[in-house]
Amino acid sequence: MTRIPLRLCAAATLLVAACSADAPARGGDAGLQPDADASGDTALLGARTVQIARFDLVPVRRMPWRDATRVPARLTLAPTATQRLGAIAEGRITRVHVLPGDVVRRGQVLVRIHSHEMMDARAKLAQARILRQQAEADLALATSQADRAERLHAARALALADLERARTMQLDAQARRDAAQAELDRARGMEEHLLGDGPLPPDYDEHDVLIRSPIDGVVVTRDAQEGVVATVGMPLVTVSRTSELWMQVHVPETAAAVARVGTQIRFTVTALGDRTFNARVVRVAPAVDTLTRTIELQAVVTSRDAALKPELFATAELGGAPGAPTWVVPASAIQALEGDTVVIAADRRGEGLKLEAVRVRTGRRTGEWVELLSGVDTTRAVVTGGAAIAKAEILKRRGG
Repeated sequence: MTRIPLRLCAAATLLVAACSADAPARGGDAGLQPDADASGDTALLGARTVQIARFDLVPVRRMPWRDATRVPARLTLAPTATQRLGAIAEGRITRVHVLPGDVVRRGQVLVRIHSHEMMDARAKLAQARILRQQAEADLALATSQADRAERLHAARALALADLERARTMQLDAQARRDAAQAELDRARGMEEHLLGDGPLPPDYDEHDVLIRSPIDGVVVTRDAQEGVVATVGMPLVTVSRTSELWMQVHVPETAAAVARVGTQIRFTVTALGDRTFNARVVRVAPAVDTLTRTIELQAVVTSRDAALKPELFATAELGGAPGAPTWVVPASAIQALEGDTVVIAADRRGEGLKLEAVRVRTGRRTGEWVELLSGVDTTRAVVTGGAAIAKAEILKRRGG
């Protein structure tokens, strides 16, 4: 005796109840009586049943066949939307404000480092301000003396050599003022670099170097630990916009024809069952890997789904060049029925449906399409969505 999965039995029970509810309301559903040619592999469903089951019907299509290359793949963070932050000064990490998974804003303080470089930067900034003030004063004096020399020379009370000497002193004072201004700008830039762009925390310590988030995103990794002495460049945290994912794919050199920018990829993720997602190739490695004989592709994931996470493993399918036209149906239309390969053909009967399990012979397959070699009338529609429920109805009738 054939064992029917519990999920299919439950679905079939729901449809039986709906059929029973249809009969009284529609006067016994007289327009949907079994046909004379009805067999054990058919099922007649009333309008109410069809409405509850929500079958998806698609026609058998004739289209150019595209062979597919199926390869393993891996989801990664988008490099264009990921920032790996390291220490910008030597010192001791005093505070780490975030954990992996925290949502952060641009300019938010993530890590504090107690560093003497901060005090050195403040001291240099103060010194640069003093030097600039002195240079400004020297320039003002030199300018005044040059103006006086101009007036005296015009009155023929000062020699030309003395006038040129006064002008030279003014130019020298101007150069010293410019140099002092450049040093002040450099000192300010260093302080801003160590503090980042944003307001200071209420409990800020003047020794603290602040590491801020450069983007709006999510903390992906946290390497910083409080109390640890940090060196310049030491990894602290990684921030990324996790809604932007890439896919890393390696295709064999025999599939070099599909390794091009713009190629569309359909992929599934083992952890997410049969759901399909899409990506688009944006970068192709310029050479074949000498060890694996594969070509590395980088693809942007175009499907927006919160279930997709970095570092998930996937199976990617890349379509090849179109070939000769052939008859195809969606892969979801193909069902196994007690050892036979079938599609569930559907014909309208008023507002209801007549379902029939039609044995077919299949050819080539991809994740999306299956080639039909024989079996079904190509003018008929087949069930895709709800095909398992339709098969359960037919199995129930086959069993009497």
